[in-house]
Amino acid sequence: MDDLYREVIIERYKEPQFKGELDPHDVTFEDENPLCGDHIRIDLRVDENNKITEAAFSGHGCAISQASADLLIESIIGKSLDEVKQLNKQDILDLLGIELGPVRLKCALLSLKVLKAGVYGLGEASDDLVEG
Repeated sequence: MDDLYREVIIERYKEPQFKGELDPHDVTFEDENPLCGDHIRIDLRVDENNKITEAAFSGHGCAISQASADLLIESIIGKSLDEVKQLNKQDILDLLGIELGPVRLKCALLSLKVLKAGVYGLGEASDDLVEG
């Protein structure tokens, strides 16, 4: 089963479905992992009911960070901002479907940290946003 998930990660890294920028956007945030150089920006468009109608990510980094961002973006379209606030580390691990060590875990969680910092309207992202 791990091989299937690894194939998905490589495929999403090479041909992401949600990479780009939204202009105009209702929510945007970007951050990086200074230890490895991964950088993610997430843009959202939200309707009058606070549901995400469009989302995109941009940036650069390893296969795990980029695939994680692409899978996360796909999973949040149609969700409310309140639902997004409830997402946590386990949700990302479920999307990726493989075990990750501590270094790769930071790569995988960067997109969730960026997303939640943007949704909460924070000035900076914190690792506390992805625990749970």
